[in-house]
Amino acid sequence: MKKLTVTAKELRAIGYNDSPLISRAMEIVKKHFKHESREGVLALLKQVLADPASFHQHALLSALANMMVKETMPEGIDYSLNRQGISFAVFGKRFIEESAMHQMYRAAKLPVSVAAALMPDAHSGYGLPIGGVLATDNAVIPYGVGVDIGCRMCLSIYPESSQVLKQKESFFKRCLEESTLFGSSAQFQRSADHEVMDDPLFFSMPMLKKLHTRAWKQLGSSGSGNHFAEFGEVTIEATDEALGVSPGQYLALLTHSGSRALGAYIATHYTQVAVSKRRLPQEVKQLAWLSLDEEEGAAYWAAMNLAGDYAAACHQVIHDKVTRQLGMRPLRRVENHHNFAWKEMLQGVERIVHRKGATPAGEGVLGIIPGSMTTPGFIVKGRGQAASVQSASHGAGRQMSRRQANESITRKQLLQTLAAAGVSLIGGGVDEAPMAYKDIHAVMEAQTELVEVLGRFQPRVVRMD
Repeated sequence: MKKLTVTAKELRAIGYNDSPLISRAMEIVKKHFKHESREGVLALLKQVLADPASFHQHALLSALANMMVKETMPEGIDYSLNRQGISFAVFGKRFIEESAMHQMYRAAKLPVSVAAALMPDAHSGYGLPIGGVLATDNAVIPYGVGVDIGCRMCLSIYPESSQVLKQKESFFKRCLEESTLFGSSAQFQRSADHEVMDDPLFFSMPMLKKLHTRAWKQLGSSGSGNHFAEFGEVTIEATDEALGVSPGQYLALLTHSGSRALGAYIATHYTQVAVSKRRLPQEVKQLAWLSLDEEEGAAYWAAMNLAGDYAAACHQVIHDKVTRQLGMRPLRRVENHHNFAWKEMLQGVERIVHRKGATPAGEGVLGIIPGSMTTPGFIVKGRGQAASVQSASHGAGRQMSRRQANESITRKQLLQTLAAAGVSLIGGGVDEAPMAYKDIHAVMEAQTELVEVLGRFQPRVVRMD
């Protein structure tokens, strides 16, 4: 009898979105439920997600249930929302679903909220909506940053014509296959070297010490979901001093991924801590915060920044591998986080700015806003717009959930769309099809006052999970 395994895609379809939860669920099924029916196991896992408190003493599922945010934490202090929330700007409102708007309205009523904005690619998420920006007074919200701490973009522009992609497509496919790993639990047999793994925090914080070995094995991997590594052509139309690349068409590598299991465990742990300390109404409990003046808040801040450094190191490892394979140095590397929190000055006062699926767009700040498998991404320079809390979208944004995409898009339709756009795909599913995303051109049009476009990236060889 074939032993049962469940996939990350199946778990996402029943509501599992956090990488560590997915990994743990897969491990438990493989170890304890390998002879059970797929339907029964998935139904059971869905019950755990819906009511984890009922499984805290379960012989086989307690470890999974205990990773989830607890429903009640008796030692906390009750907080209520402000009756009137702070006002916030909405960019591209016609593209944004009501559920995301409601999430932002609720976040605006938190006692610690001082400024906010919603980007044109916004859609609903956990805690803050994806595409939400929230500034707070001396408080950090773990789920305001998100589970994939330091999820980011990285673009390397090479001094080579993009025509080489057509001439040596198989070579570039092999480069992508050899430069990184995809999959929610993927690990390298031989770890890459990087100074981030010697950070003292890994050895001084007990939780991080436990994660060190796994983080090292995942250094340079790319995860799953909407993460990708792709070759394409960059078009620079005008000279810009900040970018420093002459007009023309170039070969380029673009990657999108975050801090893997390291960031996910940090987010899950400190969200539980925050929920235990600040009891909020049920509908906003995931927006519980930690003060930077308290021990737990300072610990999360330090761990979050380490996860951000780790995410940046993952991209550096990938890009350095590709650079060696290509045998040429990049002309320019542009990169940015879009799931993170920063200390920034707003109207002369230091605030904590959470960008959950939003690109930093301070005046003169460079960033990357990707499209989809077949549509262009954009190299941008921020205009420092106060109304957007110096932010812009982090992509096109989903217009279909993964389940909707799986149910309404066929593999044949995806392949036809890829062929029409001249894109070769390695891996990838219909849940990431271009049709599942908003029109990136309309999204960019909705934020012309937030960023200036300096160049475009057109995908040609794409690798996903």
